Amino acid sequence: MDIIELLTTRRSIRKYTGKEISGDIVNKLLEAAMFAPSAGNQQPWHFLVVRDKAVFQKITEFHPYSKMLLEASLAILVCADVSNETHKGYWPLDCSAATENILIAAHGLGLGAVWLGIYPRQDRQEGMRNLFQLPDSIFPFSLISVGYPAEQKTKPERYSPERIHLEKW
Repeated sequence: MDIIELLTTRRSIRKYTGKEISGDIVNKLLEAAMFAPSAGNQQPWHFLVVRDKAVFQKITEFHPYSKMLLEASLAILVCADVSNETHKGYWPLDCSAATENILIAAHGLGLGAVWLGIYPRQDRQEGMRNLFQLPDSIFPFSLISVGYPAEQKTKPERYSPERIHLEKW
């Protein structure tokens, strides 16, 4: 699959087969995340890999859009460590890029995934902070639900020439 097809056919997948994902594939997802661009190459990210179904159940108690975790093989919590920030305030952009790289890599590897927003919702951040006992300098940013897809979605038409402006508005 070429890169444009990969990007334009990636969808948010919320239904999974339950098939286990190997450690090698998880490492590929995390490697893709760590190759994301970041401000000044500060790479503020940390990744918490979760497979425990009891933990998934606890997440559904404070994150209202996380029910798909109950069928997922794993989840990846993308966090930022602000203790060594060299470019203050850019960690959400950096973690967004890492999150997107995971989503694209998952699709390219035949997996389904969906981005569950944590940041900037204070209640979700606190839920994650408490559940995983995160240090004060660690900010939970996103949670990615991952599994082998049990659904297929078609490619929608999203290209909108009216949103393109050349040289001026």
